[in-house]
Order: sequence, then C-alpha cells, then structure tokens
Amino acid sequence: MNRRLFWKLCGPLALGTLVLVWVITFLGAETEQKMSFIAERHQQTLKAWGRTAERLHQAGDDQALADWLAALQTRENTWAAVVRSDIQPLAGSQLSTQFQEGFRLGRQVEWKIHLYFAENPIMDLTFADGHTHFLVTLPQRMRPGTYLPQVRMILKVALPLAVLVLLAVVIYRHLMGPLRQLERATRAFSEGELGVRVRALLGSRNDELTALAETFDRMAERTGELILTQRRLIADLSHELRTPLTRIDMAVSCAEEGVDTQHFLPRIRRECRLMRGLVEDTLTLAWLENEAPSLDQESLDLTDLLDSVIDDAGYEYPHHRLETELPHQAEISGSSHRALAQAVENVIRNACHYTPAGGRIRIALRADGDGYRLTIDDAGPGVPADQLELIFTPFFRTNRARDDRPDGHGLGLALARRQVEAAGGWIGAENRVEGGLRMSLWFPASRSRDA
Repeated sequence: MNRRLFWKLCGPLALGTLVLVWVITFLGAETEQKMSFIAERHQQTLKAWGRTAERLHQAGDDQALADWLAALQTRENTWAAVVRSDIQPLAGSQLSTQFQEGFRLGRQVEWKIHLYFAENPIMDLTFADGHTHFLVTLPQRMRPGTYLPQVRMILKVALPLAVLVLLAVVIYRHLMGPLRQLERATRAFSEGELGVRVRALLGSRNDELTALAETFDRMAERTGELILTQRRLIADLSHELRTPLTRIDMAVSCAEEGVDTQHFLPRIRRECRLMRGLVEDTLTLAWLENEAPSLDQESLDLTDLLDSVIDDAGYEYPHHRLETELPHQAEISGSSHRALAQAVENVIRNACHYTPAGGRIRIALRADGDGYRLTIDDAGPGVPADQLELIFTPFFRTNRARDDRPDGHGLGLALARRQVEAAGGWIGAENRVEGGLRMSLWFPASRSRDA
C-alpha cells in the first residue's frame, strides 16, 4: 500500500500549519507595530498643550503657567511640568554637538510606544529655544494598543480555530464523499440492487478509499453471482422436482381409488430415488459454488480410483465395451478421493448412457506436464459445437438428452467440473472427428494446501 491518502492529508495539514504560523506571526507583528503609535488626534492634542505651555512661559506669567499645569494634571489625572535641559559638564568635559541636538527628557509624540511597559511614557515637547521642555506623562486615554489583548486573542485563538475548522471541513468532505458513495451502494445492494458498483463513481481518484471501493465491487460482484446462482439453482430444482412429484401424486391418487398399488410402488420408489439424488447433487453443487473449497487434503492413486469406477460402470452397463489404457501407478497428492471419484464416475456414466449398446468407450490416463490427463471417448451422437461449454451448466440438457434421458436432471457434468476444479484440475469437452464426444480431465500430480 503506497499510503496515498496519508500523504494527501499530511501534505495540506503540514503546509497549512506552516502558513498558519507564518500568518499569525506576520499579522501579530504588523498589528502591534500599527497599534504602537499615538493616534493622530492625540498627537495634535499633545502638541497643542506644548504650544500653550510655551506661550505662557514666553509671556513670563509663571502663576498662569502654574495654574494651567495644575488644571491639566487634575483634568487628565497625569503629571505635567515645564523644565529646562541645561546640562553643566564637569571636570572640563565638553558636550558633543550630536548630544546637544538629540538630547531629550522624554519621548516625542511621533515615536513608537512600547506596549509591554505597564507605566505610560513621558512625552517631551521642546520649545523653540531648544532647552525648555513641556513634559507630560501620557494620559491613559491616549495610550495606544487599547484593543491589543482582543486582537491577540483573535490572532492566537479565533484565527487558528477558524483555519483548523476549515481544514477539518475540507478533510471531512474529502473522506466522506467516497464513504457516502459506499454507504449508498451498500444500502442499495442490501435492498436487492445486485448490479450497484462504487469505483466508477470516484472518477480518477486513486488512494486507499478507492482501493476499498474496488474491494467492495469485487465483493458485490462475487456475492451477486452467488445470489443469482442460488436463485437459478432453486428455480431449476423446483422445476425438476415438479415431474417426479406429479408422478408420485398420480400414483397416490390411483392407490386411493383402489387401483392395485403393487403396480405403482416401484414407480414411487424410483421417483423418490431420483428426487433424493437431485437434492443431494444440488446441495453439493451449491456448496462447491458458494464455499469454493480447496480439496487438497488427500493423496491417492488415480489408477486404483479408475479401476474401481470402471468396474462399477461395467456392472451397470454390461452391454458396453469399456477399453482402458492405464499406467501401472499414478500417484497424486493434495487432492480429494471422494470428489475425483464422483467426478470421474459422472463423466463415465454420461459416456455410457449416450453410447449405444455394444458400443465402445475408451478410457486412457497419461502423464501430461506436471499432472495426468484422463480422456474418455464415447460412441454417442456428440454435442453441437455451440453447446460444448453449456453442458457444464447446472440443469442444462441438449435437446437430444431430453429425448433420450428424460429422467436425467443435468447436474452430473456441472458437478464434475466444479469438483475437478476444486481439486486443482480442469475439465473440457470436444467432438471427435470420427464421431462421439471426448471428455478430457487434467489433475495436478502435486498440490500445496496453500495454493
């Protein structure tokens, strides 16, 4: 498994996380930078205070300046003063021009305010003489960054939460799309729509979910085939049982009317035997098709098995000539004695039935590759070329078979094929040039139980 879905999810999550961290860092820095400056209207107010203080100071009215400063401090709940910045150097030292030009007692109103300091800074508005200053502690109402905590909360909590929710929605939709298709297909399949499939609905997508859809399709196809096969078997079995049941019903009616029952008892016994064989063969066939067992538990000698089956056929069909060409020994392993015996018996009986009395049936077993090939040639009428595969279909009978063998139910060759295949072999049919049908069966000489 190449874990496509893992990488499809991991990639966006990793990239989204990196982008989110970068965006939060960038927005946080930009927001703090923009919120660290005093608002323009407050800057104008501070400058107006500086001009007022300078005007009062130049007028020489110290009392008016003192009263104004006191009123300002009370109104704004802050500290304010007018001071001089004359610095007297000691020990013959001198003040540099850079120091004299850049010396400030406080911060200019255009400077950035450090929002991390709890105390408000002192603002410095220098008078025209360059040595007199209006100093004022920045009033709380003018302090920038009032909404910084809320902005930080938005950037650190609300924004990541929104992005994560968005990613979750995208991932959820990406995952739930195929799962919903699978859910609908499962529901439709459970309601009897055996042809429903999922993979084609997922388009060009290729990941673990499409693998799951393909697995579902294979399961649905296999299950649908089994259900249809069972339906056909039940329908065909019901059809085949009608005839013997009708005959038994007629015999019972005659017996009830006082007709001599001795005449009907053999008929009833034969019909019961036919129905028993039909039901047993149908159940065996259903087991082979539904369970698809691997018959690989036994070792056996094909020559011994064929000798036993041919002896039984010779007893049942005494007027046929059974010619054999068998090796002295043909050991195989990983097979099933019962399955192969029943399969070979069905094929040989089928050959004997369609071969006229006195006809020849040739049975030959030879080594073939890593197994053995068994050929059974009969002297019957053969099978139409377009029906050579159909004869292995359950309950299928050619028109000639219906006329010549009305008591047959068409399960023998179907069972034979499934039994041979369950043992790892194969079976096929072909018409011979000189007339008659040739059945070929191949069995592996050795078969592992894990195969």
